[in-house]
Amino acid sequence: MKKLIFAAFAALAVTSCNNDLSDLNVNGKSPENVPAGALFANATMGYFDFTAAQNVNSNNLRLWSQFWTQVTYIEESNFELDERNVNGRTFTAMYATVIRDCEEARTALTTAPATADQKIAAEGAIEVMEVLAYSFLVDVFGDVPYTEALSETNTPVYDDDADIYADLLNRLDDAIAQLNGTNAFGSSDIIYGGDAAAWKKAAYSLMLRMAVRMIDADPTTAQSWGEKAIAGGVFMSSTDDMRLFYASAPPHTHPLWSDLVQSGRTDYVASATFGDVLNQLNDPRRGAFFKNLATGDSVMGSLHGDNISDYNAFSNPGVMLEDPTLSHAALSYVEVEFLMAHAAVAGWSGAGDAATHYNAGITASMEEWLGAGVDASAYLAQTAVAFNAATAGLQIGVQKWIAMYSNTSEAYAAVRQYGLPMATAVVAATVTPNRYSYPLDEISLNTTNRQAAADKFNDDDTFSKIFWDM
Repeated sequence: MKKLIFAAFAALAVTSCNNDLSDLNVNGKSPENVPAGALFANATMGYFDFTAAQNVNSNNLRLWSQFWTQVTYIEESNFELDERNVNGRTFTAMYATVIRDCEEARTALTTAPATADQKIAAEGAIEVMEVLAYSFLVDVFGDVPYTEALSETNTPVYDDDADIYADLLNRLDDAIAQLNGTNAFGSSDIIYGGDAAAWKKAAYSLMLRMAVRMIDADPTTAQSWGEKAIAGGVFMSSTDDMRLFYASAPPHTHPLWSDLVQSGRTDYVASATFGDVLNQLNDPRRGAFFKNLATGDSVMGSLHGDNISDYNAFSNPGVMLEDPTLSHAALSYVEVEFLMAHAAVAGWSGAGDAATHYNAGITASMEEWLGAGVDASAYLAQTAVAFNAATAGLQIGVQKWIAMYSNTSEAYAAVRQYGLPMATAVVAATVTPNRYSYPLDEISLNTTNRQAAADKFNDDDTFSKIFWDM
C-alpha cells in the first residue's frame, strides 16, 4: 500500500486555568498522554529514517558495504566508529526512538478508541517493528541489552546474540497470531494503513530473513522457522513490500535528499569495490545507481578509503537518490526472492526452485531501478550471472548485495554471510569489519556488563563474528 508521509502527530492537551498550584509541576512542552498511533508512527519513521540515511554521524552502512567511499573526510570509509559516536547514535536510534516508542505505544493502546480485536492487531504490528529493531541491533553488534533494555536499571545486562534471535522468533510467531483484520492505528500506520494481513506477510518475511541468516549456525532450527514462514505466506510481489513512501517537502523527505542535496555537500563517490563488480557484469542498473559514468556506462570508482579529494573524477550517487520522494523498503519482495533461493538450495520444504527465485529477485530489482517491464534476460544469460548450482552460494550473495543497494543493513549482512571478497581499504589497510564495537559511553556508564559482552568478542574487536556469521 503506497502512502505519502504527511504524519500529523498528536495535539497537546491544553489545561484550563485554575487555582491548583499542582499545575506548576506539569511540563507543558512534554505531553503526558500521546496517542498510541502517534507513538507507533514515530517509531516506524524513526526506523526507516535511520536505516535509509547515509550520514557520517549516524549510519555509515553504505560505506561498510563498500557501495560508496568518501573523498574528503575518509575516516568513516575506513570503518572508524568512535570519533563521531556512530555506534552510540545507532544505540540511541534503535533503543531511545524505535523500541521505546513501540513500548509506549503498547501502553497507550489501553486507552485507544478502538475495538478489542483492533488493539490486538495493533499489538502484533508493534511486535513486528520491535523485533525488526532488535534484530538490526544483533546483526550489527552481536550481544546487546535485551531482557533488561527497557527496565528501571541504568546498567542493563547484554544478552547472548543467539538467545536474542531465538526469543525474537518466538515473539514473531506470537505476533502473527494477533495480526487479523485491521489494527487500531489506521492512518497512523504509515506502512500498511491498518491492514493487519499485510503486517502478517511482513512478519513471516522477517521470520524467513532471520531463519536464513542463522542457517549456518543452527541449520535444524533455521529450517524449522524458515519452513514455517514459507508455509505462512511471505511477500509474493513488490506491492507487499514493507516500504515507506516519502514526501516532496521537508520534514518528511527521504533522508538521502538531505544528505546529498539539501546539505550541498559532495562527499560520496562510487567505491571501486562495487563499481568494478557492476562493470564486470555489465550491469544495466549502473546508470540508476550512479551518475557521471565513463564511456560505455562504466562506473568510475575510487579505491575504497583512499584520500583522493577530486569528487568529479569519479562516479557519484545517482539522480534517483536525489529525489526527495524516493521510497525505502525495510523488507522487500526482492530480498525475499533471494531468501527463497537460498532456502531452495538448502532443500527447505515449500521453497520451490532456486534458479526461479534467483532470477525473480534480479528481475524485480531491475524493475525497481529501471522501470516495470524491463527485459533482464540478457543480463541473466551471462555466464557469471546465470544460476549455477555449483556456485549458487556466491551468486546469491553477490546478486543480493547488488540488489540491496538501498537497504544497506541487508547488504552489509550479505557481505558477511556469503563471505563476499571486499577490497582492502587503502588507509586503514583492512577489509570491512564483521561488527560494530560498543559505544564509548557504555564503558563509563555500564562498565561491568559492557566488558562482559566485549570479552566475548575478543575485547570488543570489530573483526570478531556474531553468532550467525560462520
